[in-house]
Amino acid sequence: MKPALTLLTALLLAPLQAADTPPPTKPNVIFILADDMGIGDAGCYGQKLIKTPNIDRIAAEGVRFTQAYAGTSVCAPTRCALLTGMHIGHAAIRANRELQPEGQEPLPAGTFTAAQLFKNAGYTTAAFGKWGLGYVDSTGAPDKMGVDLFFGYNCQRQAHNYYPDHLWRNHERVELDGKTYSHDLIAKESLTWLRQHAKEPFFLYLPFTTPHPDYQVPDLGPYADKSWPEEMKKYAAMITRMDTSIGEVLALLKELNLDDKTLVFFSSDQGADNPTALKLFHSNGPFRGIKRDMYEGPLRVPMVARWPGQIKPGTINDTQWAFYDFLPTMAEVIGQPLPTGLKIDGTSVVPALLHGQTMKRDFLYWELHEHKFNQGVRVADWKGVRNSPGQPLELYDLSKDQAEAHNIATEHPDVVQQLDGIMQREHVPNPLWSDVNTRKAK
Repeated sequence: MKPALTLLTALLLAPLQAADTPPPTKPNVIFILADDMGIGDAGCYGQKLIKTPNIDRIAAEGVRFTQAYAGTSVCAPTRCALLTGMHIGHAAIRANRELQPEGQEPLPAGTFTAAQLFKNAGYTTAAFGKWGLGYVDSTGAPDKMGVDLFFGYNCQRQAHNYYPDHLWRNHERVELDGKTYSHDLIAKESLTWLRQHAKEPFFLYLPFTTPHPDYQVPDLGPYADKSWPEEMKKYAAMITRMDTSIGEVLALLKELNLDDKTLVFFSSDQGADNPTALKLFHSNGPFRGIKRDMYEGPLRVPMVARWPGQIKPGTINDTQWAFYDFLPTMAEVIGQPLPTGLKIDGTSVVPALLHGQTMKRDFLYWELHEHKFNQGVRVADWKGVRNSPGQPLELYDLSKDQAEAHNIATEHPDVVQQLDGIMQREHVPNPLWSDVNTRKAK
């Protein structure tokens, strides 16, 4: 029998306290983010068909988290959670919302982000790839969110095309010939920037666009002769091409003697969405669901980190944490206090990241406002899912049913009541996302 949930909070909060001893140095930080890559697509998480030697190297030389979670299950809000430390029940961005002519609903003016945290600590900051949190000159444009230099796609819709006629360098439109593969150009620009800023502390955010469809790639690499469907050859080639770019970043760190001074993360903004990839590659591992669901498949993501000399190589850690924990974790790592009065949902996971502790927490929460309003919550091994307002809450025991195949809500009405209470409490209405489904959920 599981302990009553009413006892969990008191029992689980204590291990969340930050470690007493700060890291010995303030590292450079690189956060690499794939787009729509499932946890099962990386070799270090069991992939057998797609080659990811450099992602696997980060895991082998650092830590691999088995229970790390995205901010939610679609692009813009999950990135919002990563950068702001807010779960989607409190976040400013709660769905993808395209605004014409080129961009998405922007972060509000004055939003505090991870990039601003680093700037406050004297770091130079950059982002290369896909932003998706505000169009050029909007309140959420990268340069207004603490990013010194941005290069890539401001608009998620534009990022579906890997051979664009333009990208953006901050406010400057960079014209292209429509024949240049954007990932290669973005990766090259990031390496140039890294060389330029090697002698000062830096935060480099690399939200790559691969392997999000459309599936486009200059060549199929090692998969050209496979008997797979053509789009799956492209999918695999896009992941391996991104992995090669990650290898170039690692090689440059070594060349610049920055290996021991740099903390490198790799993750994905949510799980895979292609049914063929789920079947052929088991892209979401053993987990259920696709993009925009609240099941484990789109929420549980690869998360590996490497910092030679500080993270013990080959570490595997089962701590449950989510994208919104990144901001407070970095605050502790670099010794930079958060602004007075700032309210966030994340908590530092430094004890897990640097000291190998398996931390516990009271709950993790997700929601999404795409076509419908749905919610998810995890407490210990209990997972609750509500697929739309008015539907009964589904309940799963992840310790016995990681595929979320057996809804046991009727067997544990007390647990259902506890999880439903968290859902009601953690969803704070926001007028920007007050559609009919959201109103029903209040």
